[in-house]
Amino acid sequence: MSVADIFVTGVNGDDMLVVFSAATAVMAFLAVWHGLVVRDPITARVRSLSNVRAGLKSKASAAKRNRARGDFRQSSLSFMRLAVLKLNLIRGRQMERITDKLNRAGWRSKDAVTIYIFAKAFLPVVLGGGALLFLGIRSQVPVHPTMTYGVLVFSGIAGLFGADLVVRNAGDKRVKKLTRAMPDALDLLVICAEAGLSLDSAIKRVGHEIAASSPEMSDELSLTAIELNFLPDRQQALQNLVRRTDMPKLRALVNTLLQSERFGTPLANSLRVLSFEFRDERMMKAEEKAAKLPAIMTVPMIMFILPSLFMIIMGPAVIHIIDSLKGS
Repeated sequence: MSVADIFVTGVNGDDMLVVFSAATAVMAFLAVWHGLVVRDPITARVRSLSNVRAGLKSKASAAKRNRARGDFRQSSLSFMRLAVLKLNLIRGRQMERITDKLNRAGWRSKDAVTIYIFAKAFLPVVLGGGALLFLGIRSQVPVHPTMTYGVLVFSGIAGLFGADLVVRNAGDKRVKKLTRAMPDALDLLVICAEAGLSLDSAIKRVGHEIAASSPEMSDELSLTAIELNFLPDRQQALQNLVRRTDMPKLRALVNTLLQSERFGTPLANSLRVLSFEFRDERMMKAEEKAAKLPAIMTVPMIMFILPSLFMIIMGPAVIHIIDSLKGS
């Protein structure tokens, strides 16, 4: 409501002056009361101390919970290590193969190897026991036979291949992320090489710069930079990068770096050519997906769009025919 509307409704200037005077008096009273009120600093201090004490108690309880969780985890890992060692499940070649699979998924700790071997060995036993228990209570609880067969099949597949499927899926997802970040990492390597940095410094710098957009690529490049500085054979450090990821594009990059270092070709030119190839390959894959889109959309159109379209087009005609037949 505007000021003009207020005056039209019968409120004049005197009334407005009274309202403003009353508001001013109330505000003056509040200001005087706030200035004359006696503040107790001890109460505020006690309140702040109680807040600090409550914060310390919450931190102590959180630390105790984390410690208890850590103790439980350590005890569980100790039990797994003891079971794996007692059963002699760790062997040389098998250990290398499992380590490569876990490195591809980004799990490099020794505990990851222990957990994988323990799950691979005891998961079939646990799920098999669960399936037998389900069959035991099946006579007491009415269960459809299809559900029984489904539980048995799921227990068998999950027990035999569950750990391998989890590790493989994690590795595939990580490789996809690395593939997506590969062109950007190559462009940064080209910039660092043109700036005059050595291979070790360039890889270390790119690993630091790409950490925000791709932590996986940053992790791999940082580890490669560390191995280049500490391993006596630089080729072994680059080959370890290929071994950890099992990725064709990184294999091509490593081959390019090895050839540049062996024959003395300019590193920036080689990396630029490889970056152009990866960019073109990425564009070709996008065009391939776009070309497959009509064929992929055919089945949803037939199943969902065409029936609705036929109902809209033929529905009135069918209704008219039915009404005509009823009238005749």
